[in-house]
Amino acid sequence: MHQKSLDVLRRADRVLMAVIAVVLAAGSAAVGAAAAYRPHTEQLATVPQVSQPAASADARGTTPQSPAALARTPAEALVMNKLLAEHRCLAEAMYYEARGEGTSGQKAIAEVIFHRMRTGNYGHSICAVVYEGASQPGCQFSFTCNGELAVKKAPEAWMQAQVLAAKILTGEERLGDETLGATNFHAASVDPEWAGELIRTVQIGNHVFYRNAPRSRDM
Repeated sequence: MHQKSLDVLRRADRVLMAVIAVVLAAGSAAVGAAAAYRPHTEQLATVPQVSQPAASADARGTTPQSPAALARTPAEALVMNKLLAEHRCLAEAMYYEARGEGTSGQKAIAEVIFHRMRTGNYGHSICAVVYEGASQPGCQFSFTCNGELAVKKAPEAWMQAQVLAAKILTGEERLGDETLGATNFHAASVDPEWAGELIRTVQIGNHVFYRNAPRSRDM
């Protein structure tokens, strides 16, 4: 691994450890931007397990410990594992859906995920939202059911997504509302049937975003 890649990995690890420290201190897995939306992480979706490469030794010849391995109690380990799962699910969504869209495009995808959590109709955790319907046709995020997960990730783009996800979770990178409350999106190159049932809000990069139409009230 090149020195530049090792430096980026170390920075990502430090950000993640900062997240874990906040979680253990506050006794909650909702931190940073997630806390602003008040999601719940007690129910995580089943995420396909992807084999990970062995940990690489750093410049001093030592191998970094897994953050979960640093837990002092089973409860702390559970919280750490949940947090790391949430981080990975967010990073995966941004990577697979918008890795060529820059920071603004990837943050727009993150906004959709948090907006969905706020509605309470799509799941109460990042993983539950992202992997909704993953085991069947018609999944909410196409990469979870179209085979993309089996394809080797581009190292630099994947690292960028992981770092951005960690910054969002710690609040270092804050989400605004650039998508104007969007809960759905599609590539600008397609015209899905469901688009006509929602309110178009904005186009960011190569994605068009929509929010749900308000429900009519009974008179």
